[in-house]
Parts: sequence; C-alpha cells; structure tokens
Amino acid sequence: FFFIHITKNTKTKESPPSTASNIIPKSYPLVGSFFAALANRHRFIPWMTPILQNTPSATFVLKRLNSVQFVTANPDNFPAHAQKTQFHNYPKGIDFQPILFDLLGDGIFNSDGDKWKFQRQVSSHEFNTKSLRKFVETVVETELSDRLIHILSAAAADKTVLDLQDMLQRFAFVNICKTAFGYDPEYLSPSLPQAEFARSFDDAVQTSAERFREPLRIFWKIQRLLNIGSQKRLQVAICQVREFAESIIIEKKKELKSKISPDESMDLLDIVISFTLADRDTTSAPLTWIFWLLFRNPEAETPILKEIREKSDAPVFEDIKDMVFTHASLCESMRFYPPVPLDGKLAKKDDVWPDGKVIKKETRNDWAEYKPRRWLKGDGDHDKWTFVGRDPYTYPVFHAGARICLGKEMASLQMKRVVAAVLRRFKDVSSRMRNVIRIFQVAVIRVYLPMRKIYIGPVTDMFC
Repeated sequence: FFFIHITKNTKTKESPPSTASNIIPKSYPLVGSFFAALANRHRFIPWMTPILQNTPSATFVLKRLNSVQFVTANPDNFPAHAQKTQFHNYPKGIDFQPILFDLLGDGIFNSDGDKWKFQRQVSSHEFNTKSLRKFVETVVETELSDRLIHILSAAAADKTVLDLQDMLQRFAFVNICKTAFGYDPEYLSPSLPQAEFARSFDDAVQTSAERFREPLRIFWKIQRLLNIGSQKRLQVAICQVREFAESIIIEKKKELKSKISPDESMDLLDIVISFTLADRDTTSAPLTWIFWLLFRNPEAETPILKEIREKSDAPVFEDIKDMVFTHASLCESMRFYPPVPLDGKLAKKDDVWPDGKVIKKETRNDWAEYKPRRWLKGDGDHDKWTFVGRDPYTYPVFHAGARICLGKEMASLQMKRVVAAVLRRFKDVSSRMRNVIRIFQVAVIRVYLPMRKIYIGPVTDMFC
C-alpha cells in the first residue's frame, strides 16, 4: 500500500547537510525497513520529508514485512495523475476504509462509488452563494461579535494568557453545529469545560489515527475483538459521539426526510459526524498557523492591516471576498502547513506513474520562505492587487478532482473574517507561541502546539 504526501518538500537554508546514504532507511531481507518505520511511526511526516528530499523523483519505496509502501511528494504523481487522469483507478479502497469505519462509517470521507457520489451530490446543494452569504453574515458574524472578540478583549484587558487554538477549535465547532444542524452548544468560553461531544470526538479521532501507525494491523484488530486497551476507549468515545449525533437527527428528522429518498440506505449518523470532521479542525488549524506565521513574518502582516482598515468593522460578504492579501496569506499558510497533508488510495489495476514507478494492482499510494505575494498579481506602485488562485492539482490543500472539498469557499470566507476581526483589534497575537509541533496523523490531520500559550496585547497606536 502507499500513502500520498500532498505537499512537496524542498530543502531550506536551515537544513543541515546530509547525504542520501545516511537519510534513506536501510532495507533488510524479509523485514525490509520495518524497524525504522516502527521507530518513526509517531513522526511519519518529519521522518519522510528528508527522505523524499534525497530521492530524484520525490518518490520512495518503503518495504515493511509483507507490504510495499510508495511514498510520493511528486505533484505529477499525485494529485495530477492519481486524482485527475486516473481518478477511477484510485479509490479509498478496502484497506483504508476499515480503519476509520467505526468512526465515520460509510460517510463521504470513507466511501467510494455510488455511496460517495450520492452524498456528494446531496451535500453540494448546501454550498451555493446564498448559503455562503448567510453563513458569513449571520453565523460567523454573530459568533465573532457576541463571543470570540469579547473573550479576547477580556484577556487583553486582564493581561491573561489564552490558548488561542483551543478558542479557535471551539469557535469552529460551534459554527458547524449551528450551520449544519441548527444546534448551539454554547461553549465558546475558556471558563467552560470542553463539551462532552467535542471531548469524545477528539478521543475517537486520535485513537482511530493510532490504527494507521500500528506496525501490524493485527494488533488493533485483536484489541478490538477482545474489547481491551485503546480500542475499548475508542468504542466508548464513538458511542458518545453517535449518541450526540443521533439526538441531532431526531430533532431534524422531518427536514432530512424531505431531502433524502427513503430508498437510500445511507446512515444519517455518518453524515453528521463527517460534516463535523470536515469543518472543526480543518478551519481552526489553518487559523492557528496563520497567526503564528504572521508573528514570525511581520512584513507580511502590514498589507493585511492596511486592507482591514479599508473595510468596515463588520464587513459584508463582498468585502470579505475582496480581501486579497488576507486570502493570499491564508493560502501561503496552508502551503506551509496543510490541514490534510496525507491522503491514501488503492490501485484497482496496474498503473505507471509519470516518474516511471510501476504501481501494481491493489497497491496503496501514498516545499521555504513565507511570501503571500506569490498569490497576487497587479501594479505594486498603485497598490492594486488581484488574488491569483492555483491549479488544485499543484496546490491540493483542498484536494483536487472529483473529491475537491465542497466547503472550500465556506472555510476560506470564515477564516478571512476571523483573521480580519482579530488583527483589527489585537497586536502580537502569537508573541508567546513556541515552535513545538506534535502531529497526529488522521483522516484530517490535527496540528497541536502543546507548549504554546498566547498573550494577547491590545492595539495601542496601530490604527491611529
């Protein structure tokens, strides 16, 4: 099997000198590089990055016992080939789906074929301009003005320390609940404990992720069969998540019945959980990273502040769409730290990648200067700039092809509005953020900065 690393990595000036001989893991008869993979299972991306840097085609063949894993950061292979010209040949596959089935079931992120097509068709109707406008001008604006900004202002006035990522996770969670399900959990406050559903959801996602890192899949399968260890905790967490989701379905049952044919066997619980997974961490993680990157690159913050000052304190939908510098900075942040940096596919039949690698049937496949202006074009002398998007096959942060993220525009609008609201009022948002990164590899990658604490200082003369 193989995983696809969807952000190409290149050497930076800070990278220590290295040679391929001391970077590429050794492969032994029968076991291959099993022990190297075992030792680095908790840090797969940091481990693979220098390896891919030292291979000519940015593709590496990792052999482990009875499996062969193709790891690639070559955009010609993925997504241009596997998600465009040969999309039909690379589904999720029967090896990937069982790992996340307990949590996601047959939801849109864990299904193929007709089940996936139907869910995507139904979901696509919810992402029109009218829905996006309502989302920004009601849900996001209300949660920002009534809750998030008040919390940050109170922290600034009291000179207290806040965990910004925790606040952003709560913010995103409330938004998706209000938007998709008409439910307000009302827990966007550091004084409130994490909602039971959110806590159980975290546990379920993290434990499901650990299945990917097991050196032998049989380990977690035995634990699941005997209902012991981490798999017992997973079942408890999933039970709580599904109880919450079921309560939402009961409240919205009549509305959902009018939209979904009774002949469809789709599990509505899977839809609710998949929608929550789609928004919560994939929005809060890029927001956390952009504040940290802007602190480390203050020259990139200046044009954003100028752009924000030109808009009203509560910009309308069109104003947010026109925030080109903010949009460019978010895209640049996600180029550095994509919310979903891994993807997995299964080859249905033999294939040859553009770099020459031969992919056999039932095989799995698996970029440093911060410059937002790379996303803009125009006349710098007259300060007229236009945002220039990239081909999703070369910038697949929101995926590409038939599986491109339906909520791309919704996520971008929400993040731009939050960045504008926070930077308008606060300075040095990330002044105490430390560069300590722990990455959980899951269907949606979660990026934690466990040592990070953020002091939020009020703006004094920034907007005089």
